[in-house]
Amino acid sequence: MMKKLFLFLLASLVVLAAPPKFLMPEEAFIPHAKLNENMQIQASVEIAKDIYLYADKLKMEIKKGDGIHISEIISPSRVAHEGDMAYLETPHFVVNLQKESRVQGMKSIEFELFYQGCSEQGLCYEPLSKVFTFEIDSSKLSVLSAVKEPAVAKIPLKTSQQSVDTGEVSQTDAISDVLKNSSVWVILLTFFGFGLLLSLTPCVFPMIPIISGVIVSQCKDQGVCRAFSMSLVYVLAMSVAYTIAGVLAGMFGANLQAALQNPWVIVSFAGVFVALAMSMFGFYELKIPDSIVAKVSSTGEKKGGMAGVAVMGFLSALIVGPCVAAPLAGALVYIGQTGDAFLGGAALFAMSLGMGLPLIFIGTSAGKFMPKPGEWMTLVNAFFGVSMIVIAIWMLERILDNTVTMMLYAVTGISFAFYLGLFDTEKQQHHIKKSIAMLIFLYSLAVFIGVLGGSSSMSKPLEVFKGGTLSQTAVQKQLNTTFVTVTSIEELDIELAKYKGKKILLDFSAKWCTACKELEEVTFADENVKAKMAEFVLIKADVTDNGENEKALSKKYGVFGPPAILFIDETGEVMQAKTIIGFIPPDEFLTHLNKI
Repeated sequence: MMKKLFLFLLASLVVLAAPPKFLMPEEAFIPHAKLNENMQIQASVEIAKDIYLYADKLKMEIKKGDGIHISEIISPSRVAHEGDMAYLETPHFVVNLQKESRVQGMKSIEFELFYQGCSEQGLCYEPLSKVFTFEIDSSKLSVLSAVKEPAVAKIPLKTSQQSVDTGEVSQTDAISDVLKNSSVWVILLTFFGFGLLLSLTPCVFPMIPIISGVIVSQCKDQGVCRAFSMSLVYVLAMSVAYTIAGVLAGMFGANLQAALQNPWVIVSFAGVFVALAMSMFGFYELKIPDSIVAKVSSTGEKKGGMAGVAVMGFLSALIVGPCVAAPLAGALVYIGQTGDAFLGGAALFAMSLGMGLPLIFIGTSAGKFMPKPGEWMTLVNAFFGVSMIVIAIWMLERILDNTVTMMLYAVTGISFAFYLGLFDTEKQQHHIKKSIAMLIFLYSLAVFIGVLGGSSSMSKPLEVFKGGTLSQTAVQKQLNTTFVTVTSIEELDIELAKYKGKKILLDFSAKWCTACKELEEVTFADENVKAKMAEFVLIKADVTDNGENEKALSKKYGVFGPPAILFIDETGEVMQAKTIIGFIPPDEFLTHLNKI
């Protein structure tokens, strides 16, 4: 018995002392690739026991494609392992192909799969690759919107399970999946519903006084039908503009709304609103010149009015219109990935109609409840005139200092109070009218005094004069200083390297973005939210200028426009499932942060 035990221990020592047996590369990794009926390449790298693959070393390339390129690679989830992102089990990939418009018939391609990995016992293998040849039926491939160079480094990897832990997908990707997997009617109804919800957001509010003011100024004594027709034309023009801009953004990755935030464009459009305002105050009348009216019928004049409304709707969608939200981003992602501009555009058009439905109701109501000519009509015109001036100042906020715009708001309010006859003692004023004028005057005066005292808050202009406690404005400024601002990939990479190993909140923002301001003033200013945000490194990607650096930064992270909030984990990986597009209220944002 003792002899057997001795022999067993001796054998065990020999085994333990022997060097580990390493697999040959062809045993550790077995690459596979095949073509399915949809002309997609299904690729995988079978790995042996105790072998893992580096995720960032796994690349795919079309070597000889003759006009056929990789458009998208759908990959499985990766995990953090030994300080790198890796695949611990055999990963399976789906490679989508696209063709140039000139490509026809069957084409032979060479598909090369690059990979590299290590053994858990400590051996790391050299980079490996294998080439596969396929015969591609090009009639089953979609056409590229622009020719892409098939460079290995440029291949985008999209994770099919966006969260390693839970398998969650982001709201944007979930909406994109609706487009991919639902019938046309379900898609259109879904996006129409999205539009109705978006009509309740602040980004659509500036359009309300625009359409109402246009109806009031052009539908005098012409009835509800005329008001409905003009409202419908306005919304259809808005929908067409938003659809065209969305389709182009999805196909070319360009944020066209941002491109139209050029100071000259903003000043010009603000000037249009000031001109409309002056017309409503009675300084002059905007109408077709008499020389033209003499040559055309009254019907032609009405058509000219419709054309003006259509132009206003078109421009409003591009310059004043909604910010990027999850439904819009989902449609843009779908268009960018599939090249299906028709279905993506139809979804955007349905969404725009949903956003415009309340505007049609408001515009028609403005025509229905139009007061009879007299003092009330003058007051209504004056109200919409001031609304137009406020919108013009709101637009100028994007290019002017906050102090200047607050002063403009204050002067506008004080002037309007004088216009309403607040201090006119020569004639009897209606008490309601005088009360409203007094409230406007007092608030505008408070804003004026607040600006002189250094306030930057329209909601609490006098809080800077509080003593003994830190004002909300100061708290907000303190919060903003916790954000490190970057405008390029290089600047962001420096910050990411500096804070590697920590959770990072990356906020894509712009000064011209309405929802971005609401996020800063409402959500980020919430005390509970601020306490939770202290657990993150806060970085703000400022894309206000929309230059080449900002475009490259947005493109790298798949952001079509602000606002967008991304989260980066301790390993430096973007947590795609946690991405937020558009405005989110404080309570919902706090719940979201608690899950990260």
